[in-house]
Amino acid sequence: MKIFVAIAFFLIIFSMGSALVYLMKDKGRSNRTVWALAFRVGFSITLFILILLANHFGLIQPTGIR
Repeated sequence: MKIFVAIAFFLIIFSMGSALVYLMKDKGRSNRTVWALAFRVGFSITLFILILLANHFGLIQPTGIR
């Protein structure tokens, strides 16, 4: 599960970086920035839902705040 979360975080960071590159390169003439940011939001929501499901099914255990 840790590896999956790490890969998902990498995809989110990569998508944000590519959106920045598209924003600087295209100067707002294409929709590539919007698509990259939409993928980032999709990856983030998917990761959040999968973490909730993993907690519900006992694949991960909450440790609490100390």
